[in-house]
Amino acid sequence: MTRNQACGQSPNHICGSCRQRLFAWMMAKGSDGYEKAVGDRKRSLFANLYGNVLEIGPGTGPNLLYYPKNIHWIGIEPNPSMHPYLQQAAVKLGLNIEIRTDIAECIKVEDNSMDAVVSTLVLCSVPNLASTLQEVLRILKPGGSFLFIEHVAAPNGTLLRRLQTIIRPIWKVLGDGCNPDRETWLAIENAGFSNVNYQHFEAPFPIVSPHIIGVGTK
Repeated sequence: MTRNQACGQSPNHICGSCRQRLFAWMMAKGSDGYEKAVGDRKRSLFANLYGNVLEIGPGTGPNLLYYPKNIHWIGIEPNPSMHPYLQQAAVKLGLNIEIRTDIAECIKVEDNSMDAVVSTLVLCSVPNLASTLQEVLRILKPGGSFLFIEHVAAPNGTLLRRLQTIIRPIWKVLGDGCNPDRETWLAIENAGFSNVNYQHFEAPFPIVSPHIIGVGTK
């Protein structure tokens, strides 16, 4: 029996922890190019946020830069290796933040309590997209907004869509559960928001260039 097994930790758990730390480090070191590409879109999308704002999967905190200073921000980040990066970013920006390790399908906040929910590059990797969107609706106040920027599947029949589907198994392993060919816009349309406005755009990144940006209103 190894020391880790004696302490109640399996080798698989340790391997998973290593993957989490590696993914957090990669996110922290590799987000600059993406922010340069979509930063103006984020700045416009988040400009009018106020009150209670919950972000699903904030990762290492690249979105914190774009938020107004007077919001009450809660981050739902199940990977604890992301938390130090989030805290460092918040200190640098002078933000007070609250980090929780819930999962997107089960967010431990009250019904109708959030003015806005934010998701960027997260819905591609949640295990149950429909359940996640129902949680978003549950916690939003009536009239509250779901703000999203997500990479999505390429159009059916295109070479890129076929490539996304072929590469999906290995992509999910490398990308911490990311599905490159998920039709996220359809799930948002069908989730039950009173109104959804979004647009497709292209980001300069291979495999995951198709994106959507928009707002769903409860």
